[in-house]
Formats: sequence, structure tokens, C-alpha cells
Amino acid sequence: MKIEKIRTAVVGCGMISNIYIRNLSRMFAIIDLTTLCDVNPAAAKEKAETYGIPRTMSIDEVAAAPDIDLVVCLTGPAVHESVIRKMLEAGKHVYTEKMFTTDLAASRALVKLADEKGLYLGVAPDTVLGAGIQTARCLIDRGMIGDVTSALLTINRNQVLNSEYFRFLRGPGGTLPYDVGVYYIGAAIALLGSVTAIAAFGNPAPLHAPEVLYANAEAEPWQIPGNNTVAASLRFANGAVGSVLFDGNTVAAEQHAITIYGTKGILKVGDPNTFNGEVTLILPENAPVKMPFTHGYDGVNRLGDFPFAHYGDRGIGVAEMAWAIRKGRKNNRCSKEFGLHCQEVLQGMDIAAQTGSVYVPESSCVMEGLKPGFYSSMFGGTARGDAEYSLMD
Repeated sequence: MKIEKIRTAVVGCGMISNIYIRNLSRMFAIIDLTTLCDVNPAAAKEKAETYGIPRTMSIDEVAAAPDIDLVVCLTGPAVHESVIRKMLEAGKHVYTEKMFTTDLAASRALVKLADEKGLYLGVAPDTVLGAGIQTARCLIDRGMIGDVTSALLTINRNQVLNSEYFRFLRGPGGTLPYDVGVYYIGAAIALLGSVTAIAAFGNPAPLHAPEVLYANAEAEPWQIPGNNTVAASLRFANGAVGSVLFDGNTVAAEQHAITIYGTKGILKVGDPNTFNGEVTLILPENAPVKMPFTHGYDGVNRLGDFPFAHYGDRGIGVAEMAWAIRKGRKNNRCSKEFGLHCQEVLQGMDIAAQTGSVYVPESSCVMEGLKPGFYSSMFGGTARGDAEYSLMD
């Protein structure tokens, strides 16, 4: 069967674009990456030459191009809304890096616009489609730990120090819960379903004086806006409860954990900011067992030496949505509903912390698991596998 590829453009050619451009141009049979765009035309041209992409365009040219079906937005979060709206109004399907936008009302408006125009709108993180999270989901769906009763999610970083290296973290969406916590909330939703109630406490980031990159420069102190540490309780639609701790005001010795408790067993899930987090099954009267992956997209670089290979298989969400477009089905994975619900849960934690009341999300989503049994490599890793089949239906 001949595949009619989805003609795709990438808007935003910063650091994260390297892994997207390489993967989208080489990893997925459904994607035809034809165009790059950046507010700095020289940056787009440099990336096009590096990765062999045929052409570069301005943002207006991308919107007007009749031979572009899908736009991948990799700009900074502050301009996601304007780029997504422009492309939707031009009749393009859009997939965007996380977060959706920096404002929940704006995100709701974009979802409404996509619905009105009958267009697909997808949102990262697509690490939830990686081998680690999908294996855990498969084990849960098959009853390996019985009925899920509760979950624990925690991550810490020195987000304040990180904001010296990455200046975009100093603006809205730069706190640890929004920048990194979204991977944990996304994983929880992918594994357990929608959140129906939230209670929380929070603390802001401290005012930060330069200590590393600008210690000897004339730089004013800054404060990342919003709660940089959040402790929250979640109730899921399936009846399970969850505890969340995101601490961006501590040291850089990262400690991450996702533990899913059930009536028959326990699952420990690896780092959701990767594609190959180990999944460990704990059953009564047995030693913990590291489970083999049931799915492909394990984040292992199979495309040759590449400085950004550690970013893994980013782009799966784009390809999954592209298959949904071609097949005429809903994209019930990294969908606009998924992205909106992730954002509302994170914002709901802030609202609950501020008001001292329980926040009840308006949104919900359906996250379907990928088909198991398809892998990224075959014959002992000597040949490319058939993982893309898991994205088709």
C-alpha cells in the first residue's frame, strides 16, 4: 500500500528542534519534512543545511503554502498561542511542544478553534508514547497489579539555577511544575486517566541573584513567576488518589519517582522525561522484577552519531497524529484534549494552593494505549524494527 505522506513544516529552530528535525526527516514513513522556519532566517537556513531539509520559509509563507499540511511548533511557550492560532486559521493541522500555551483560557480557545475548523491539534509531551510508559500502561490494563488504588509522583531540581542557563525559564511557565512536572502529570494521565479533583499547597521561587553565568556581570536579580514548589493531592476518575511533590527550590541532585499501587501489586515507573524508563513489578512473596518492554520507541539512537541523541524519540506524537489524519480517526493520544487537561491540572494545583479549596477540572481526556508487540529494532538490534505500526490505529 502506497503511503501518502503528511507534508510537514517545523516552526522554531532552537535547540530542541535538532532532535525533532532529525527524527521527523528520518524515522517515520508517514512524515515528509519539507520546510523549516524561524524568526531568525539564518537559524532556519543553518538547520536546513545540516539536516538536508529542502527549503526555509517565513512564518507568513508557511501559513500561505498550499503544500504544507501539518506545522510542528517548537517556539518558546510565550509565542505558542500566536503561532498555533495563525496556522489553524490558515487551515493547517498543528502539533506543539509543551506547554500548550501559558494561559488556560487561550488554550481552551485554540481547542475550540481547531474543533470549529475540523483540524487536528496535538501537544507534547510525547514521552508518554515511549516504551517505558506504554509498557507500564499495558501491565496495568492487563491487570498485573489489580485495581489501581493510589500513585506517587515526585521530581526535584534547582530550577532557579537552571534559569541562569535557560533564560526562557524566567518567564511564565518557567517554574518546575510547568517545565518538568508536566511530564509526570502527563504520565499519570496516560496511566490512570483524567483527574477529577485537586488539593494543593505551594511556595514561590526565591528572588535570585546571579551566581554562575552572570556572577561578574551587571545583571539584576529575577524571580521565576508562580509556585516553584507544589505539594498536591489528586483524585482520578477511576477512583484512585495520588500524591504529587514538585520541588524546584532545592539542589540539582535530581530524585524522580513514579509509583503506582494496586490491589495485587506495585509498579515502579522510570523517568517520564525519557522514553525508556525502567518498569519494575513488585508482587507479594516475590523479588522485584524489571519488566521487558512491550513496545518500541525506547529512546535508543539508531540513526548514527548525533550530539542531541539523548533527547530520544521526540516526534512520535507528531507521527501518531499524522497517521490519525491519514486514517481519518481521532488522535486519542497526544491530543488537544490531553494537552488541555495536563495544563488545567497543573494550573488547578496553583489555584487550589492559592485559594485553599479543592479545584475541580472542567476538562477531561481519553488516552488510548498503543498496540504492543511492535519494536524499534529486530534480530538482536541489527535491523530497524516495525514500531511505526503501533502508531497507525
